[in-house]
Amino acid sequence: ISSYRWGILGWRFAKTSEVVIPNKIRENMHLEPGTKLIVIQDGDNILLKPIKIPKKNQFEKIIALGDKVREEIGLKGKDIEEAIKNVRKEKNAHCS
Repeated sequence: ISSYRWGILGWRFAKTSEVVIPNKIRENMHLEPGTKLIVIQDGDNILLKPIKIPKKNQFEKIIALGDKVREEIGLKGKDIEEAIKNVRKEKNAHCS
């Protein structure tokens, strides 16, 4: 069992449709004014998740893991460039 604490509170939207996160939850999660959140909808659920920039050493570990996997499966730089190009092309087709 994790030490995760649930904060369940009810509140209403302001006229501006802003959501106010109660002080206790902001304090528990160390949220400061200006903290950016991602909003995720799953059916009738809404999840607010803080966007945190990884520390340099965490980022370096993520890059190293990506490099290791890339080498193991034999991906080349041109493969990655082609995949990015295809995703952008598909995205642009959906936006038109």
